[in-house]
Amino acid sequence: MLRSGPARSLARFTVRSTTSRASCKASTFVLPARKSPFVLVEGIKRPTSLALIAYRPLSTSLQRCATTTGGPPFVEPDKKELQHEKTVAKEELEPHPEEVNSGSSVHQVFHEKGTPDEEKEEDMLAGVYSDLRVIKETFALNEVPREALFMGLAGLLPYAATSLTTVYLAWDINHAALSGQGFLLSGETAELLLHIIEPLQIGFGAVILSFLGAIHWGLEWAKYGGVHGYRRYAIGVVAPAVAWPTLLLPVEYALIAQFSAFSFLYFADARAVVRGWAPPWYSTYRFVLTFIVGASIVITLVGRGQIADKVSRLPSPGDRLKQLRESQVAALEEEERQRRARVVAQDEAEEEDEEDDD
Repeated sequence: MLRSGPARSLARFTVRSTTSRASCKASTFVLPARKSPFVLVEGIKRPTSLALIAYRPLSTSLQRCATTTGGPPFVEPDKKELQHEKTVAKEELEPHPEEVNSGSSVHQVFHEKGTPDEEKEEDMLAGVYSDLRVIKETFALNEVPREALFMGLAGLLPYAATSLTTVYLAWDINHAALSGQGFLLSGETAELLLHIIEPLQIGFGAVILSFLGAIHWGLEWAKYGGVHGYRRYAIGVVAPAVAWPTLLLPVEYALIAQFSAFSFLYFADARAVVRGWAPPWYSTYRFVLTFIVGASIVITLVGRGQIADKVSRLPSPGDRLKQLRESQVAALEEEERQRRARVVAQDEAEEEDEEDDD
């Protein structure tokens, strides 16, 4: 029946397509079982060109599929997958009416498919809560030994007490200046007590700075983190060298200098912890103590600033040294004046005697 060349080639490509599944991406092309359209019609020896044109796209697609080598190979489904599909097909879908709402079955026309998720409201105080949590964990001091913590806080009580007392005395002096009488103390008594407390606070600050520097000497002697020699000893020497000269400064300058010294020493202690020269908890411990001392110094400066023009300034040791030098100079000048007066008087007496002799 298939006498023409085109018909025989079409049949050959049909047979090839059934045996080359690995080269096709989806599935093979199989012609239906029917009579070939190229059966020789009676009276016509060859099929017309119009009949071939009608089936040329089909033969071209078969040729392309048979000769294509690209794409993933065809993989037959596994028996387990088929069995799973049969099992899933027998299962019944359970209704969940609580999950159905007005937005679950809506298809957006001018937007993406489905409805967008509702934006969650951001907690504006989340950052504040996080900062408070960090502060709470920092001031908890769980890793600090209890003995060191209690003794360190007890050592700060005199410093905080003098600072609060300065603020109260400043308020009492202002109250006396406005109403003519203090709340508990008179203006003169409050000023006298203020001049007594100020050097106590500055002196105690110098003692604390010296003690914090001496800790590094103890760590060096204990060989904590190794032996570092002069580098660690230098911290213990610089601290008192900076602290004690502040006693010679006026009150405001002395407090500011000690605040700077406490900050510098905390930075040195933190670096020592990073280098392994001190226990890991020491930096947190020092931060809390430095924070309390710094707050006390600031409170004292604020209290002093409120009465700067209402009280006399207590002479500092530097002022006393200046007065001593000036008094010594004055005494030398007076001694020289008296010596010259005696010399002049003696010369005059000698001249008178000479005149009497003549």
